[in-house]
Amino acid sequence: MTTLTPSLEDYLEELYRFSLCTDTVRVTDLSVKLGVSMPSVTKALHKLKNGQYISYERYGEITLTEKGNIIGDFLVKRNQLLKEFLILIKTNCDIEAEAEAMEHYLSQATIRSIQAIVTFLNNNPEWYKVLLEYIVSSSKTDV
Repeated sequence: MTTLTPSLEDYLEELYRFSLCTDTVRVTDLSVKLGVSMPSVTKALHKLKNGQYISYERYGEITLTEKGNIIGDFLVKRNQLLKEFLILIKTNCDIEAEAEAMEHYLSQATIRSIQAIVTFLNNNPEWYKVLLEYIVSSSKTDV
């Protein structure tokens, strides 16, 4: 069974994103989107196929299996959650890059905790206001 490395997660996440808006995904689509060579895409696709995440034949269309759809959906939602979290805490960074850097290395337990924090802050604006005030005041005392 193929273990999803951070790189393979990126491929599967993009395949899932493509599947939401188009019926046909090709090697060139992924190559352009991820900024990698077509041989690199082909190599990754074979690994994803071996892991039963996709159906793929050389020069053919790429389709997600049920397993690929489930994991792809999770990967996209995890990315969105991390971006939402970074926006909520008003971090001064490249949100896209930061979420990308975080997403592959956080445990499921940490993702669940971040989800709880995001949900809590969204459902309790008075506490979110307190957090923002704290963030502003603590940034003034940073060295």
